[in-house]
Amino acid sequence: MIRMLAKGSQYLNGVLVIDKPAGMSSAGVVAVVKRLTGAARVGHAGTLDPFATGVLIVCINQATRLARFWLHGVKTYAARLCLGVETDTQDVTGTVVATGFTGDISESGIQAAMTSFVGITEQLPPIFSALKHQGVPLYKLARKGIPVQKPPRCVEIYRLNIQEITLPYVRFEVTCSSGTYIRTLCTDIGRKLGCGAHLQELRRIASSRFTLADAITLSELETQVEDGNIDSRLIGMAESLPDMSCFQADKSLTDKLKYGMIITDTDIPAAVMTAESSFLKVLDDSNRLLSVLCYEPLSQRYTYCCSFA
Repeated sequence: MIRMLAKGSQYLNGVLVIDKPAGMSSAGVVAVVKRLTGAARVGHAGTLDPFATGVLIVCINQATRLARFWLHGVKTYAARLCLGVETDTQDVTGTVVATGFTGDISESGIQAAMTSFVGITEQLPPIFSALKHQGVPLYKLARKGIPVQKPPRCVEIYRLNIQEITLPYVRFEVTCSSGTYIRTLCTDIGRKLGCGAHLQELRRIASSRFTLADAITLSELETQVEDGNIDSRLIGMAESLPDMSCFQADKSLTDKLKYGMIITDTDIPAAVMTAESSFLKVLDDSNRLLSVLCYEPLSQRYTYCCSFA
């Protein structure tokens, strides 16, 4: 039973990286964090399937407005696939729908099949997924016997390294674009090998800039709350965007941001922007995040993405 709330919970603004346990949905983790911290608003940036574990970015209060900057970030997973068995959900939670012979599959063949998926490829989203059809999640329709197949979409596998082969199991690490389904990748690998496959284990070890080194478990979070020490694990909003261009506002600019006034390159020189991003974080004299702006070269103005001034 959770009995304590974080002191000053209404002032908690930032990111908690949670090491999601198996058997809990991402929404379930958000609910626990909300009860523990007493925060008014809590959300996550990137769903993990209930059976999966690892990095789940949880945004607290005002930081929920920053989730967009991590939702489409690069992800890295440690996974284990099982060759010779295909399931309807493409993972270990599903019902077996096909089996195949693995006795003649070589390690070099496995390596070649998996390497062939590196780069840009098309994936058919699984029918058991949180994607929606006419407002209804696909997995709910599939459970009712009404499977809906979404059209294929492009994803990118940046890196895929085999860690261990102990047939019928293959352990590997994969770094990929947002929206990539690792269970679909496993199924596609099995079909390429001609024996079928499904995902047995999945652990997200990095999401955007956040890794397992940043993460805490829910039990550790509870201890931090009870000790009044949650601030030690909360990543501040400005710190959570380390790769974004940065500008420190003076009083005049701070007042303009506070009232949502037009900001031009006379207020913030366009030269502060980096080529990698069109976004700019503006800090006050205490290095707190005031606003995230987007520069529009044609108008030489900045538009507001989100403002906390």
